[in-house]
Amino acid sequence: MEEPGTPRSVGNNLDPWYSNYAERTAGLSASEVRALFAVASRPEVVSLAGGMPNVSALPHDVITDSIARVMREQGATALQYGSGAGQPVLREQILEVMALEGIRGTVDNVVTTVGSQQALDLVTKLFIDPGDVILAEAPSYVGAIGVFRSYQASVVHVAMDDDGLIPDALRQTIAQLRGQGRRIKFLYTIPNFHNPAGITLSAERRPEILEICRANEILVVEDNPYGLLYFDHPAPDALRSIDDEGVIYLGSFSKTLAPGFRVGWVLAPHAIREKLILAAESAILSPSAFSQLTVAEYLKTADWKGQIDTFRGVYHERKKAMVSALAEYLPDLTWTDPNGGFYVWLSLPDQLDSKQMLPRAVKELVAFTPGTAFFADGRGRHAMRLSFCHPTPENIRVGIRRLATVINGEIDLLETFAGTGMLESRSSDRHVSTPPPNLN
Repeated sequence: MEEPGTPRSVGNNLDPWYSNYAERTAGLSASEVRALFAVASRPEVVSLAGGMPNVSALPHDVITDSIARVMREQGATALQYGSGAGQPVLREQILEVMALEGIRGTVDNVVTTVGSQQALDLVTKLFIDPGDVILAEAPSYVGAIGVFRSYQASVVHVAMDDDGLIPDALRQTIAQLRGQGRRIKFLYTIPNFHNPAGITLSAERRPEILEICRANEILVVEDNPYGLLYFDHPAPDALRSIDDEGVIYLGSFSKTLAPGFRVGWVLAPHAIREKLILAAESAILSPSAFSQLTVAEYLKTADWKGQIDTFRGVYHERKKAMVSALAEYLPDLTWTDPNGGFYVWLSLPDQLDSKQMLPRAVKELVAFTPGTAFFADGRGRHAMRLSFCHPTPENIRVGIRRLATVINGEIDLLETFAGTGMLESRSSDRHVSTPPPNLN
């Protein structure tokens, strides 16, 4: 018989080690996006949920040739440990990629990472103590919210409209938090083709947002995986192009090449860069030399800019298919109309709950991501993110038709039982369900 107080005697019925976990593990939970994959991956389900790039549009023979050349010419290096900062040849090429969005930098300030998700984790690890505040747009990227929670940060959302983050809302939020004596560590923002809202921060607001943060000594973390995937015209130059001391820039090849390589990067001021390398080395020793050298070979030998043009055309066609289907099947609702990226943000009537609707949608063989996934404070119930990047235009149309069946069925139910009191419980949290101003 175990002695009282041993780990197994203080757990719960499902996990005997429950009481031994660190406090920060309370912030670890499966995201609503991840939980969807098992169901949404069924072939009969049209998934408008996950932001999976359309890798079928890649020239697979070119990728195969790049891998073969790496193994033939640099095999010993590719299969060995590497630098914590990453392969110098790839870091040089990353400067060329970022120059397309007005960014100037040096190789010494670039750190390659295992996707931009690891970059986000490292930055948060360096700056956040439990209870520190991170400012984030409302809504915000579900993967970022998960990272912030895991480090016990307090995420405070700042309102957006059709031109992105609202400067006055940012000022007011900062003043309110400072008045409460709370520590704000950084602003996390996705200014280009936002995930999940699909909107882009206007050129006029960019210097104003940076000045607000500079005046309040708040670091800006700019996450930009979609910036080159524009449709009709490019997004304004990156925030980092305006301020190279107050902005940490996160980039990724997951959307412009393929996520399977797991190659991203951070461009940071020098002092921060040194700490990022130490943090990365303590976590993984070094990023994969094989993946980095394969990406570098692809960038050296392939028409990578032409491939990004191809992706733009593919995603633009899919976006138009989604917007057209929404206009046909759900004309009374509202949604954003992005000029790039992967996502449309759909707003529902106030009393509908996207999270409650999801099981019924899956039964109708369509999946989406509920709006609640993109808020740290419970909002988003009458909104959903629709992803157009992966399904074909034909399947997008089928998916929206199925989704309309679910939504219209819910609306009919509301109209049938309106005034009976039977639906009051469903609207009781309406005060936390309002989407960002003017996004609906």
